[in-house]
Amino acid sequence: MKIVFIIVAVIVVVFTLIYVNHKIQLKKEEKTLTPLGQMVTVDGQDMCVYTGGTGDVTLVFLSGGGTCAPILDFQSLDSLLLDDYKVAVVERFGYGFSDVTDKSRRIDSVLEDTRQALKEAGCEAPYVLCPHSMSGLEALYWAQTYPDEVQAIIGLDMAVPEYYADMKVNMPMLKLTGTAARIGVTRLIPGVWEGDAVKRGTLSEKEKETYKALFYRKTATVTMLNEYQTVRENARMVEKRPIPKIPMLLFVSDGTGTGFDTDTWREIPKKYLADAENGQIITLDCPHYVQDYEYEKIADDMKEFLRTEMQ
Repeated sequence: MKIVFIIVAVIVVVFTLIYVNHKIQLKKEEKTLTPLGQMVTVDGQDMCVYTGGTGDVTLVFLSGGGTCAPILDFQSLDSLLLDDYKVAVVERFGYGFSDVTDKSRRIDSVLEDTRQALKEAGCEAPYVLCPHSMSGLEALYWAQTYPDEVQAIIGLDMAVPEYYADMKVNMPMLKLTGTAARIGVTRLIPGVWEGDAVKRGTLSEKEKETYKALFYRKTATVTMLNEYQTVRENARMVEKRPIPKIPMLLFVSDGTGTGFDTDTWREIPKKYLADAENGQIITLDCPHYVQDYEYEKIADDMKEFLRTEMQ
């Protein structure tokens, strides 16, 4: 019993020191956290929306699940589009500079937050939606629910409902990750914060420091966990409705980082677009965060697609 007590005491002391260090580092990192977008009030809490660029078409970028810094994640790509289009990046609750909230993450609730945030930021519909990964469900639901607000969808390795048909979400592991992040255990893992936007994109050193600070604040937040818990239900809500009758261009990766093999990952969106009136697919030989790898090609192909479809 004495040995057990000593072991427990050592563990408590170690984790206390890790937590105290985490809090000290969070305080130091605050100086790097000036919001990169406009802070707007939605349902009594703050959301961050980046806006920029000029043009008659507004591109709205929506991040995938768990992306800690959406504005920075899309920057390598959207910076190439600012001369031709208006650009907006919406950071959902629990992401980037937006507040963490424990509210419902059913797809209808998420969508209303996004629509209100854009309205408060002065961005008016209609939009061309540019979702990455899980937010593809939100984009499809948006077009199904408010067809007059969506001109087209340009998917950045975006999700379609079938991806979630047999997906098993390991909530205990996700919750453990969230707890480890809040305690500060993630700080002990060298380079863990260096996402694809940092390693592959065009971020400056200052922007990388901001990304790092956001990673340690916005990893597996309560809001993100709520999204994971409802994602299969959200997929079913989209699947029950007809495919939107709008132009769609889907950039599809090789599946690396998704848990799917390449052939399966690429076949599912092809099946989804089989009934589309105007659907196109461009395959890319890169991992899931395509906007951080093939941003130049994607920007060029987006412009060509929009020149054709937005005439």
